[in-house]
Amino acid sequence: MNTSNPFFTGIASSGDLAEKLDSHLTNARTAMEQLLSVSGDRTVVNTLTLYDKILTELDAAGSQANLMENVHPEEQMRTTSEQFSQKVSAFGSELSLNRGIYDALTAVDISGADATTKFFVQKTLRDFRLAGVDKDETTRTAIKKIREELVLISQEFSRNIREDKRSVTVTDAKELEGLPQDFINRHTPNEKGEIILTTDYTDAVPVLTYAKSDSLRKRMYMEFNNRAYPKNMDVLDRLIAKRHELALLLGFENFAACVTADKMVGSEKKASEFIEHIAAASLEKSGVDYRQLLSRKQHDVPGAAQIDPWEAGYYSELLKRTEFSFDAQNVRPYFQYKKVKHGILDTMSTLFDVEFRINTAVPVWHSSVECFEMYESGMLTGRFYLDMHPRENKYNHAAQFGICNGVAEKQIPEAALICNFPGGVEGDPGLMEHNDVETFFHEFGHLLHHLFAGRQPWMGLSGISCEWDFVEVPSQLLEEWAWDTSTLQTFARHYQTGEPIPGELVAQMKRADEFGKGLFIRQQMFYAKLALSCYDRRPDTVDTTALSKELRERYTPYKYVEGTHFQTSFGHLDGYSAIYYTYMWSLVIAKDFFGLFDKKNMMQSGIAKKYRDLVLARGGSKPADIMVKEFLGRDFKYDAWKMWLEK
Repeated sequence: MNTSNPFFTGIASSGDLAEKLDSHLTNARTAMEQLLSVSGDRTVVNTLTLYDKILTELDAAGSQANLMENVHPEEQMRTTSEQFSQKVSAFGSELSLNRGIYDALTAVDISGADATTKFFVQKTLRDFRLAGVDKDETTRTAIKKIREELVLISQEFSRNIREDKRSVTVTDAKELEGLPQDFINRHTPNEKGEIILTTDYTDAVPVLTYAKSDSLRKRMYMEFNNRAYPKNMDVLDRLIAKRHELALLLGFENFAACVTADKMVGSEKKASEFIEHIAAASLEKSGVDYRQLLSRKQHDVPGAAQIDPWEAGYYSELLKRTEFSFDAQNVRPYFQYKKVKHGILDTMSTLFDVEFRINTAVPVWHSSVECFEMYESGMLTGRFYLDMHPRENKYNHAAQFGICNGVAEKQIPEAALICNFPGGVEGDPGLMEHNDVETFFHEFGHLLHHLFAGRQPWMGLSGISCEWDFVEVPSQLLEEWAWDTSTLQTFARHYQTGEPIPGELVAQMKRADEFGKGLFIRQQMFYAKLALSCYDRRPDTVDTTALSKELRERYTPYKYVEGTHFQTSFGHLDGYSAIYYTYMWSLVIAKDFFGLFDKKNMMQSGIAKKYRDLVLARGGSKPADIMVKEFLGRDFKYDAWKMWLEK
């Protein structure tokens, strides 16, 4: 196997990066010209192999440019990356609308090919048709132009979120009462005596969860929910309008119909039905949850009639302390970032029978980034990077970024986890919330999917290339290990005493977690319905602020807060567009999958191997519903999800 050089090798400047990315594009262009110039019968070797070569080069150029524009500390590197993202998208659009390529692939004789190759051709031709290759030349030209415009709009939307670093100023240290001591220690007053808190998750989440000061929580809520405002108001409107225009050219009634056509759900109408089904199933429980929260608030504020959104996390935490004898701050000392990192690596190594080795010789884009390589039976089979702490101009959420897909016998897969966890600062022990630990497991699920799916014979089927509403299943399934006592006790040790987390504390944490599921699900359905509603109608009827207000109050018990513009920093309205429903759709499947695992022995390797072989390793080489049926032995059901909800 060609193990491939680490992607950042030889990149010391924006010029180096441009040269590398341009090389990928040149190679793709050459392969396309070779494919079009083939004479005689079209075969797998002389046509399909060249097409997959094009995809391989475009995947590398696009993925690497996307990563660098989101994480590199130097502005010129980010700018160069954005420019190449535009070039890659333009090339990809040109390719998807090239009638000559489509006709060549249609003519390939696959009668004697294996099932995987036949599916690759079938899937590829479908994607060409969905892209508009069967339209007339005038329409194809218009489609290409809109797609190029959409790349620029999407980049602007993401850039505005990434670069809008808002802050909340504290002039009276008493406002920090209730916050963890290590949080207070790392937020010292400046020369004016002011304490500056940012809207980064490492500041915002603790404030909204622990701060006793209602004023501080409200100020943080307002700033957090106005990130990228007002800039992204116009950008989002343009994004919605352009996508609608594209959908019409492609023959769809709206963009939601267009984007759901190749998903498990099948259509935007069924996506809407799914949202309503989930919302109805969780309505009663969310009402119980809300009444409990309000009752807890009334202990502090007699006569209180409602919970405001900036109070939800705070009173939820207080309720868990009083009703479930659980204080989230009590578990934080057991979740030191470095120990969590090694614990997750060791857990996954044991569960899936692989070895992770750190490689400090591999070039990285920032000194805090670590490179690990995955080995199986002594053979290098994957490489990944951990960029885990916040810094200026870095992507400010948590995600797995592909770097290149693996191809059997040709190249190994590479990927990066980009997160914003505590730690990475001198003197900061890096104590994580349990939610952070769960997020780490979640993103590692995506990472393993990418790595294990990197041995398909065709690049177009490798990596996370399954239907988008199946993408979150591996990540959501892996979250279950963040709640397993025996798993946690292998690495969750008090950062000062070294004692493992007590089983009773984990039990308290799990009991406390049962609270709020109804509210959580209804909140998710608000997000899902907002995303769908931005794209399932004419754009001139879409007022994103009015929609946010209407849908928040329809799906959640919380009132819309005037003066907030949540949608301007809701990055999923760009990346996921209309299909935020996929998170809950995947969760239903993940809960069903988890039913096959032994809850008393979560490290049992037999079912893990079956899951790896039948799901993770297959990438996009089979339809997701077939993979589900082969793993479960049947179609997925809602039963396990409902049991989880009602527990």
